[in-house]
Amino acid sequence: MFVKRALSAAEEKKAADTLNQDRVHTFRRMIVRAGRIGISGHERPDGDCIGSCLGLFNYIKDNYPDKQVEVNLQPIPDKFLFLKNSDRICSEPREIPPYDLYIALDCSEPERMGEFYGYFEQAGETICIDHHFTNEGFGDLAFIEPEASSTCEILVGLMEESRISQACAEALYTGIVHDTGVFKHTNTSRRTLEMAGLLLDKGVNTEMIIDETFFKKTYLQNQILGRALIESILLLDGRMIFSVISRKDMDFYGIDSADLDGIIDQLRVTEKVECALLMHEIERGTYKVSMRSKDKVDVSEIALSFGGGGHKKAAGCTMYGAKRDIIMNIAEQVELQLSGKDEEP
Repeated sequence: MFVKRALSAAEEKKAADTLNQDRVHTFRRMIVRAGRIGISGHERPDGDCIGSCLGLFNYIKDNYPDKQVEVNLQPIPDKFLFLKNSDRICSEPREIPPYDLYIALDCSEPERMGEFYGYFEQAGETICIDHHFTNEGFGDLAFIEPEASSTCEILVGLMEESRISQACAEALYTGIVHDTGVFKHTNTSRRTLEMAGLLLDKGVNTEMIIDETFFKKTYLQNQILGRALIESILLLDGRMIFSVISRKDMDFYGIDSADLDGIIDQLRVTEKVECALLMHEIERGTYKVSMRSKDKVDVSEIALSFGGGGHKKAAGCTMYGAKRDIIMNIAEQVELQLSGKDEEP
């Protein structure tokens, strides 16, 4: 009787590496054989979403200039307009023939592409590349790596290093910077730093990218930050903090959701706070909720229960109703998690 020998750890790793390389080659072949390629990220694009979309666009156009490539994405904040080909982003759906290949980036589920999801559905072939652990995988080919800091980090590993241009590297580096909080979040790994170092070798101006897209604030952004901090409130014996920005306040200052960057992170670093909550009113009775945590609260679990998603320490969702009810519903779940952690030996 034949008995199959169990693989050693080294043999299992070698087999996994071989399988992954096969998938990487498949990814590259799908790009080569496609004439028309579409790229989309999630709604309300952030740094990683924008960086991955433009990084991949630049990579394809640099190496396959005859291919027709389009990035379909909602309008991006002005601070990202320095990235090459940002002016070629298509922000309105059009009546167009199906793409040969459509690539979804940084989307935990296909519906997060919003109004561009139809392009993905109708495409001849599809690819999904993402780092959200809630992503169960979709498309003909999927690269889901929850241990990666960002979608941009995954893309660096899929591209041929020698064919990454400076423009491509700048976009990918921008995405890594934003999803790691300038390499300070716990999702920053050795591999993250190695991928970032590879991009720096392409001539990336790291000082400019970090200052201009991460730290720099307009006068109005500083005003709304100050107001949000002044009006913040502590709950759960100082272990949770929240602030709410009304639609009226946003209209008064003439700002939009992109101008709220950085507020939630400043709330999170408040002494003794384990979970921070920032709500801004989209319309009457509808709030976009952002959550950040330190070590003891899994905010992705809370966001998921309200139809959202994200990561263990950074997540969000859209909620409806009175702001007090929303805050209390979230606080109840935060308290349950904290009490469970406090009881652990």
